[in-house]
Amino acid sequence: MLQSSELQLFQTFNGLQHIAKTHQFKAWFLDQFGVLHDGKQPYPGAISTLQKLATTGAKMVIISNSSRRASTTMEKMKSLGFDTSLFLGAITSGELTHQYLQRRDDDWFAALGKSCIHMTWKGRGAISLEGLGLQVVDKVEEAEFLLAHGTEALGLSSGASCSMTLEELEKVLERCAAKQIPMVVANPDFVTVEARDLRVMPGKDFESSYPPVYRIHS
Repeated sequence: MLQSSELQLFQTFNGLQHIAKTHQFKAWFLDQFGVLHDGKQPYPGAISTLQKLATTGAKMVIISNSSRRASTTMEKMKSLGFDTSLFLGAITSGELTHQYLQRRDDDWFAALGKSCIHMTWKGRGAISLEGLGLQVVDKVEEAEFLLAHGTEALGLSSGASCSMTLEELEKVLERCAAKQIPMVVANPDFVTVEARDLRVMPGKDFESSYPPVYRIHS
């Protein structure tokens, strides 16, 4: 028979300081958007809290569904005033997407092909596909798969990108779905915070009506 202590699955703590002082947890996995910052600035007390947490010997790692690579995420954290030396590193959906596409050691990814429709960002900064050996095309007829990093633009073969509305991107999506080419979603979130607004992410509109989809979670 289970003891009462074994049945206690949840505990209540009065703040992070109390948890840190117990030294019960060696690793701390911290989300960034909506937890440490709002995309534009740190939340009040976030920077000082991490500094105090580090003094307890806590090993901290950023985890995020961001479609950007780990190095870019750390640069973002630094630009917002965080001491990135406090983190062991970052694990992002964007980083995992890049590695899967680069290694191709998974049967599903190995079968994708090289030519792709690339949905990316514009105002938030485009996503680089350098080192992946991909050929970005803007004609659905020429694409072997769809790669969704963002919801603001369509990548061009020149390396540039063309701004598009969600409605315009959804029309491209419909054509890709009709052709039944697979889709890789580098950020499965529906929305993220951006200051006081919410920004639509690829997971919201791009996945619901698209059957051959591979979502990357951090």
